[in-house]
Amino acid sequence: MKFTLSWLKEHLDTAASVDAIAEALTDLGLEVESITNPAARLGDFTIGKVLVAEQHPDADRLKVCQVATDAGEVQIVCGAPNARAGITVVVARPGTYVPGIDTTIGLGRIRGVESAGMMCSERELELGEAHDGIIELPSGEVGERFADWLAANDPARVDPVIEIAITPNRPDALGVRGIARDLAARGLGTLRPAPAVHIEGQFPCPIGVSIDADAATGGCEVFAGRLIRGVRNGPSPDWLQARLRAIGLRPISALVDITNFFTYDRNRPLHVFDADKVTGNLRVHRTAGGETLTGLDEKEYTFDPGQVVISDDRGIVSIGGIMGGLATGCTEATENVFLEAAVWDRVQIAMTGRALRINSDARYRNERGIDPAFNMEALDMATQMILDLCGGTPSNRVVAGKVPDTARAYRLDPARVQSLVGMDIPESEQRQTLTALGFRLEGNMAHVPSWRPDILGEADLVEEVARIASLTKLEGRPMARALPGVPKPILSPAQKREQIARRTMASLGYNECVTYSFIDEAAAALFGGGDEATMLANPISSDLSHMRPDLLPGLLRAAARNQARGIMDMAVFEVGHVFHGGEPGEQKVQVAGLLIGRTGPRDSHGSTRAVDLFDAKADAEAVLAAIGAPARVQILRDGPGWFHPGRHGRICLGPKKALGVFGELHPRVLRALDVKGPAMAFAIWPEEVPLPRRTGATRDALRISDLQAVERDFAFVVDAGVEALSLVNAAAGADKALIEEVRVFDEFIGGSLGEGKKSLAVTVRLQPRDKTLTEADIEAVSAKIIEKVQKATGGVLRS
Repeated sequence: MKFTLSWLKEHLDTAASVDAIAEALTDLGLEVESITNPAARLGDFTIGKVLVAEQHPDADRLKVCQVATDAGEVQIVCGAPNARAGITVVVARPGTYVPGIDTTIGLGRIRGVESAGMMCSERELELGEAHDGIIELPSGEVGERFADWLAANDPARVDPVIEIAITPNRPDALGVRGIARDLAARGLGTLRPAPAVHIEGQFPCPIGVSIDADAATGGCEVFAGRLIRGVRNGPSPDWLQARLRAIGLRPISALVDITNFFTYDRNRPLHVFDADKVTGNLRVHRTAGGETLTGLDEKEYTFDPGQVVISDDRGIVSIGGIMGGLATGCTEATENVFLEAAVWDRVQIAMTGRALRINSDARYRNERGIDPAFNMEALDMATQMILDLCGGTPSNRVVAGKVPDTARAYRLDPARVQSLVGMDIPESEQRQTLTALGFRLEGNMAHVPSWRPDILGEADLVEEVARIASLTKLEGRPMARALPGVPKPILSPAQKREQIARRTMASLGYNECVTYSFIDEAAAALFGGGDEATMLANPISSDLSHMRPDLLPGLLRAAARNQARGIMDMAVFEVGHVFHGGEPGEQKVQVAGLLIGRTGPRDSHGSTRAVDLFDAKADAEAVLAAIGAPARVQILRDGPGWFHPGRHGRICLGPKKALGVFGELHPRVLRALDVKGPAMAFAIWPEEVPLPRRTGATRDALRISDLQAVERDFAFVVDAGVEALSLVNAAAGADKALIEEVRVFDEFIGGSLGEGKKSLAVTVRLQPRDKTLTEADIEAVSAKIIEKVQKATGGVLRS
């Protein structure tokens, strides 16, 4: 929406600057997108007077002029044919940028004669197309700023143009008067009273109007018009043409320019028909489909069934509320004109405009909503303007339909307004604000003006009061504590675990992904899902048909996209919900990680290697430790089918208490999802990790022993199928108070051990707390370790 400052001041009595108006508009929700101020680019140009103009000694078409300026008398070489002594001119001194020729003036010599400036033409200052001579001013003092002279003598040439962005809920701001009303309510001036116009018809209108029954509902509410005889449709006056050009519109003729003026001045689209080209009466109806019309833009449009149009007795003459037809358009030869003003259904306008791909000012406003109560008044105001500019004699009005009743009222609760806004706004100020915006107050009931279709409840009244009061004045206040003392944690334990898991994964070098909760049926079936319980009733696409049973399909899809773009090494993770049913509660939070490629970039030391399942295991254990899982766990092998059968493990606290799973993904899954493997992955279920027994924030005192630790090595011969972890857990349980750590440092298979046997060597670290260990104490603990390992794994001490 564009308008000029002078146009705004026709509705708003204000002395505010352009900058103040722009700042207020943005604060009111009418964001200023640009300000074009012609005076700004003319700020360095001053007025001078030619004292002497002599022929250049070495050029027939150049003159050497002595010019009086604010810097004294200077010499300027000029080639304009009208350069002569005694004229008042516009001077660009050295250092001045001339926009019309994109040049900065400097001192120079022209054909051997020094020139210290330039006398400018209209084209050089971008004030017009005249360039056959320099500007001659009828008045002006030497040294006066040219921009100031224009503001006083020809203000239209330096009238600032403001462009604002209009949100769809504010159609009233698509007219200059609506913008002025908002600014007046803010306090930047006083809204000038709108002129009252009433036109008495001089004769019955020979053109009748009607609305078919099928178009009366959801098509056209009211259709009004009148005939004006004997008009003279020439060019519109200069002030109107200048105003339209300033906002980017091309003046066409007085009649058309008047309708365009009201479109922008009062958000009131109108249309004029050449009455001599209309056959019979005008009828609003819906199309049957297949009809055609050549519009004013000279394009032919073919209609679908059900679109609302205007027809005379011969056929369609206009697309209702969007564009008129070329055949009945007004030209300079028009003598009798039918002026039309109607209220159209907004949804119908939008659907027809989209179907025909027409973007017009009329459609833009009609589909957002115009003031239905202003319809008859707009018809009279436009009629008066036509009579003033084109002459003629008006007929009586003809009307079909009825102006829709938009009356509604909502309760204003001043205390509630202050509570929601958070500002101390007195009740008197709230009422004054709504009154200034056009609301009518009866007690605590605010009656909504007809031009505000966006006001649909009490909350909208609060928004209006807050908007005018300016939320920039809102002061931050600390929220009062509900209870004294240290507040309780905001996050629940489950939410805290999710947060810790994310931070831990990021610290391990993983990149977080956020994927859709929906996947295709084939991918869901690979991970134990894809049944009817998780199928969406109305999926947005065929590849998003089921709720995800696991996070890994989304991560694998992301990995495939990265591999397709040449990124082969990656570590990605996601934290989110997975679903095993369609009912509430049939979901749980999962933390999933995916490793593909190598551990790092290649280097000269050969330190990089392919990732393996132990990398996934280590990262899974790090996340579990961070969220508070017990250190002693079991690794079981009966994991889900999308993991490699011999290269995975379930992290459990018991056969029925699984905390997570890690391992290499099955090649079949990688092929199905187009991922180049191998790929290592893990999944953790934070909800399965037991909550700590103590919920307080206190910690046990740090216990550091000052006694020497002792390490002993043991080598056990066990069956080849025995897990190392089972042996480690058994050894650690021999004496929980004394044994600080058990770790595997060697594995041997073959040799003299025989078939189906292996040797596992572990180091046990003993940390005394009370006294230094004697050899007898160490031997006693060693015996317990051997006994525990033998009982748990069947292993014997290797000789």
